[in-house]
Amino acid sequence: MARKVHVGIEMAMSGDQGVSRKSSSKEKLKKHMNVIGEKARRFPNLLWKVGREDPRRVIHAFKVGLSLTLVSLLYLMGPLFKGIGENAIWAVMTVVVVLEFTAGATFCKGLNRGLGTLLAGSLAFLFEYIANESGHIFRAVFIGSAVFLVGAAATYMRFIPYIKKNYDYGVVIFLLTFNLITVSSYRAENVLRIAHDRFYTIAIGCGICLFMSLIIFPNWSGEDLHNSTVAKFEGLAKSIEACVNEYFNDSAEEVKINLMDKPSDDEDPIYKGYKAVLDSKSIDETLALYASWEPRHSRHCYRFPWQQYVKLGAILRQFGYTVVALHGCLLTEIQTPRSVRALFKDPCIRLANEVSKALMELANSIKSRRHCSPEVLSDHLHEALQDLNTAIKSQPRLFLGSNSSQSSNLLALAAAHARQQKEHGVSLSSFKTDTSALLEWKSKRASSERSKEAERKVLRPQLSKIAITGLEFSEALPFAAFASLLVEIVARLDNVIEEVEELGRIACFKEFNPGDDQIIVTCDKTPVDVTQNHLPSHPAD
Repeated sequence: MARKVHVGIEMAMSGDQGVSRKSSSKEKLKKHMNVIGEKARRFPNLLWKVGREDPRRVIHAFKVGLSLTLVSLLYLMGPLFKGIGENAIWAVMTVVVVLEFTAGATFCKGLNRGLGTLLAGSLAFLFEYIANESGHIFRAVFIGSAVFLVGAAATYMRFIPYIKKNYDYGVVIFLLTFNLITVSSYRAENVLRIAHDRFYTIAIGCGICLFMSLIIFPNWSGEDLHNSTVAKFEGLAKSIEACVNEYFNDSAEEVKINLMDKPSDDEDPIYKGYKAVLDSKSIDETLALYASWEPRHSRHCYRFPWQQYVKLGAILRQFGYTVVALHGCLLTEIQTPRSVRALFKDPCIRLANEVSKALMELANSIKSRRHCSPEVLSDHLHEALQDLNTAIKSQPRLFLGSNSSQSSNLLALAAAHARQQKEHGVSLSSFKTDTSALLEWKSKRASSERSKEAERKVLRPQLSKIAITGLEFSEALPFAAFASLLVEIVARLDNVIEEVEELGRIACFKEFNPGDDQIIVTCDKTPVDVTQNHLPSHPAD
């Protein structure tokens, strides 16, 4: 009887567990459905945001759709299908692979695909002619040897830096086409006809891609590189100005709380300003490579030094590292009191504003393709720098430290340390100096193995601060780091200006003469005078 009751209880418990499992699975399914529904509701907003950020994306999507429709006519129209046949699929594949967002990228991939196909076809027919003069067995051995030698040689050439950078895609197409023609020639009868049709279909696909990229609303890689360089100058200018204003407007703790509570760094205006500069290396090199492939599409066909933009980007990244360090001063554990920072507020803000003005002037000069003003470093910048130097020299005691203030700080830290020890049940009988506190902490650590982790969590942060305070650091020392970084930014600004001037000289930027209606375009060659109405609307390759 007892056994039956026990079995009944187990069955009841198992039934309850089954019901609970079903309910939990239903709840999980409901949560997943809610997440999917939320993403589905946000999807239209995401589509609108992507198109609003860059309307050229919408145009490019229509261009790809139109190109695919045109190459599909090779299948849909009877006369075209009879002339080309099933090889028309190669035209569709070419459009999908070759048509890129910018004209330079499309031209690079299209030319690589065309040259790779042509060279592979020519070499394959040469080997086919040699193989046909031999017997059936020797022909198989010869084809296998040719595939091995050409495949190994072409793959090894891909490791050469110049070929890897400019013709890697073409080498891949060469390998693919050569193997398709050479291997299929052993079994197929009319290989020449197949290769002929494939070459023409690939040429048709490349022609449609080049037409869409170069004629129908073209997007130039050089123009994107030019605009991104201007945006980097503007972003750095905004970051410096916002960083200095935030440093002097809020107290140290408020600044740290405001920056820590933000959900993501992308919403921080200071971070957004220099983020594009730090992440620009690969983008600049890619755009410069594609821009070198673009044809000279301006009226006067000037050759533009795109690699000089890459060098300028490297200088801007070095400049941006200092801005990152300046931003880090807002998040340091030890902050200068607000009352002390107020003594140096005006010269620092003036200095940051003048640096921002200089960066904006450089951005405008690159944007309008003219030489920067000779007064890009104005006298106001030097005056602000001199005022900051005078303000720092007028407060020597702040940077030398004070025994009385340090003693009060030490006592305050000791009291806070004792309160925390009392809360955690750890007694601290005496507290005289940072050295005695360290010795006492070591002795207690050795006494009990179980309380070691608790003491470490409580004592280590406090003892670190006590040890730092015991060295009698100046309370203005964090500001000294901030001011030195601000002066370093001014020093590195000279390198940026020199690189911009070098870019203007090589790229033949225009230069306005006062009191003259003409613009003198100067470069490292012979100066050329042109009127303002005949300036190129876009730089050449």
